[in-house]
Amino acid sequence: MGDQTFGERAVGITFNPSGDNTVSILKRDIAAFIDHCQKEREASPDHEVKRMYSVAITEAQTAQMWAVKAATWK
Repeated sequence: MGDQTFGERAVGITFNPSGDNTVSILKRDIAAFIDHCQKEREASPDHEVKRMYSVAITEAQTAQMWAVKAATWK
């Protein structure tokens, strides 16, 4: 898959042992959101804005993990 974006690394985009399509979609979509937050975080000179984007990224990772858990629940 070549070089991964920050968001792709943050969600573990290539880790999908079951090959589940829903897992792939969830990870792809959250990775795009995280990439956007990362871009805005880097562009902001305001430390509080940077902190808020960092929290958003962490919460998105948490949401992605729970969504994958739900998608793969047996």
